[in-house]
Amino acid sequence: MTPLLSARGVTVRYGSLAALDGVDLRVDHGQRHALIGPNGAGKTTLLDVLGGATRADGGRVHLAGRDVTRLGPAARARRGIGRIHQRPATWSSLTATENVVVAALPHAVRPGRWRPGAKRAAAERTAGVMLERLGLRDVGGVPAGRLAHGQRRQLEIAMALAGRPRLLLLDEPAAGLSAVEVGGLVEFLRNLPRAVAVLLVEHRLDLVYALCDRVTVLRDGRTVATGTPAEIRASGPVRQAWAEGVS
Repeated sequence: MTPLLSARGVTVRYGSLAALDGVDLRVDHGQRHALIGPNGAGKTTLLDVLGGATRADGGRVHLAGRDVTRLGPAARARRGIGRIHQRPATWSSLTATENVVVAALPHAVRPGRWRPGAKRAAAERTAGVMLERLGLRDVGGVPAGRLAHGQRRQLEIAMALAGRPRLLLLDEPAAGLSAVEVGGLVEFLRNLPRAVAVLLVEHRLDLVYALCDRVTVLRDGRTVATGTPAEIRASGPVRQAWAEGVS
């Protein structure tokens, strides 16, 4: 079966430094997949390449069998890739609801079903559903800039899901969250429809093992191992990477 995402030989160089050196990655439809590794391993750089924010110096990226290597972030988003960055990226002056409405508008009405006001109404319905699912309904009218860090993180996830992605890229989604919020995040991601695959960078291994089907370990811009959480735990090279400080 054709994977949802396939990256082959991805290489990114900054002068003489290889941030990524021939990385291969496969994410299947509906999979929950984690990237872990020491600082500087290339995890965020790989997400940047997959999301289109960074142009690779070598290698190819395919989404559902289509080559998207040369496409930028907007074009990849239209094809079903949603991205969450390390720091929440929301519009501070807009309310939580307005943030999600803006994110939902481009995806709100299918061609041939347009009528006056339909797009806005559909986006507002989507916003209500997303905020409810993420426990943000009570702060829907609050400007994003006044929300707590954890709430802004959850809001950004709601915004990404409003774009109806097939693949959700998450860069340290648990950063700054309380233990209760992390538990809620795991539960939410676990219950996402299997029509949405998740690829996340995360240093909290408890979250990774509670959520993910597959784990890929990067070190020095190369793939060290890929396997189930149990296989990764038992891997000698992975234990060595952990000893150096996985994050």
